[in-house]
Amino acid sequence: MSLFLTIKIALRALAANKVRSGLTMLGIIIGVGAVVAMVSIGAGASQSVTSSIQGLGSNLITVIPGSGGGQGGARAALGSATNLTVKDGEAIEDNIATVVRVSAEYNDRAQVVYENNNINATINGVTPEYEKVRNTTVEVGRFVTDSDVGTSGRIAVIGQNVVEDLFAGADPIGKRVKIKDIPFTVVGILESKGGANFLSSDDAIFVPLTTAQNRLFGAEHVSQLGVEISDSEAMDQAQDSIGWLLLGLHGVADPEEADFRLMNQQDILKTIGEVTGIMTALLGGIAGISLLVGGIGIMNIMLVSVTERTREIGLRKAVGAKRKDILKQFLTESVILSLIGGLVGILLGVGGSRLLAAAMGSETVVTVNSMVLAFVFSAAIGIFFGIYPAVRASRLSPIDALKYE
Repeated sequence: MSLFLTIKIALRALAANKVRSGLTMLGIIIGVGAVVAMVSIGAGASQSVTSSIQGLGSNLITVIPGSGGGQGGARAALGSATNLTVKDGEAIEDNIATVVRVSAEYNDRAQVVYENNNINATINGVTPEYEKVRNTTVEVGRFVTDSDVGTSGRIAVIGQNVVEDLFAGADPIGKRVKIKDIPFTVVGILESKGGANFLSSDDAIFVPLTTAQNRLFGAEHVSQLGVEISDSEAMDQAQDSIGWLLLGLHGVADPEEADFRLMNQQDILKTIGEVTGIMTALLGGIAGISLLVGGIGIMNIMLVSVTERTREIGLRKAVGAKRKDILKQFLTESVILSLIGGLVGILLGVGGSRLLAAAMGSETVVTVNSMVLAFVFSAAIGIFFGIYPAVRASRLSPIDALKYE
């Protein structure tokens, strides 16, 4: 019997029990839809975080104060030390040839008030170098200048979310806000970067570094140093050079006792990629359980179908149908149920992931690989769970099948 005829008979048999066929496919539809949706949301989250990190600057090494074991002074554990200073940044810029510029930064949180509105925002004390090191663009107005840093000026550059929260969308340029009851004049608005909130400048307020240190928080140290390297191929060498330079400046002989930590973008992206990859696989695996449940449902229904069509099987064998024809017939029905369910599930998963991402305000990335994988897996489910009912049907004796009531 030809494949075309086999498929035609299978479709006719499934159409004869539309409700049962639809309910049988439901498990596959839900399983495939869940796999596609979960993998798409996981991939979208990974892309969002990656974009945010890449938006922080190119060829960037970040120096953070800390303490603990490490290698080469570059792997120390994160801590709460206050030993990193502006002079460290100046020494890095002056002594390492591959360093383009260094941005010294101090970060803390404070209450910010404008008229009747107030928010708790991240206050970033920065120098003019921050704008280029961190790939930051001013949309309206200007950024912090050397003059602002030299005079500890009370000026502020704000992110897009701060504009919405404090000024309800009104033009904030020239307006005065109070940070810890100290008035600051808004002189600039940054372009939106979006992305994860903890990495985004949209929720931050930028003031001169000296203003943050002397007027707001009373600190002599900096929270971190952003170091821009001239060439991505020089990152590892520059990282080692910075590590040994800071060890000497801080009077630390043993790299295991380093009081700082160096991180570069590639390390961060690799770590985040591994974490999000594991989470995506976990979500996909959990969703894949429903595919197995759907496969068990197919096997159950096909066994019922074999029982109901015992006389039909006996009659077909009596008129010359071979065992392989019966086997192929029932296996084809099982695979068709899985494939149709897989196609509907893919459409449901794509639509569901986009709706869920829109509701959560996140991103979703629907990849061809995830759809192909889900579709192939659904076909494999149909074959695997359809084999037993098909074999059982093919082994029926024509005489016993014709006698079945």
